[in-house]
Amino acid sequence: MHLDDLLTRYFHGTDLSRASPDVLASGIEHCLVDLGLEQDRGKRFALWALLHMLGSAPDLDVAFKDPNDQEAARTFMDMLAAGEASEEQK
Repeated sequence: MHLDDLLTRYFHGTDLSRASPDVLASGIEHCLVDLGLEQDRGKRFALWALLHMLGSAPDLDVAFKDPNDQEAARTFMDMLAAGEASEEQK
């Protein structure tokens, strides 16, 4: 899954700054439903990561039953946080 494809599918474009609040809410809801239905681990992770970046991801124990997937998600969150901290220091 490519980020541009996910953004287009759920938010009708790649520039979220142009999406209305209704489009954002609807896209997040659709993404959450798809996350709940998705069986492929990689696709589930991509959907969860997108939701996390939008501040709408479910808790790790809800999104991932496999401890390895939960750890991968924690690593992803740590990497994002480190990147944000690095940007703040500039």
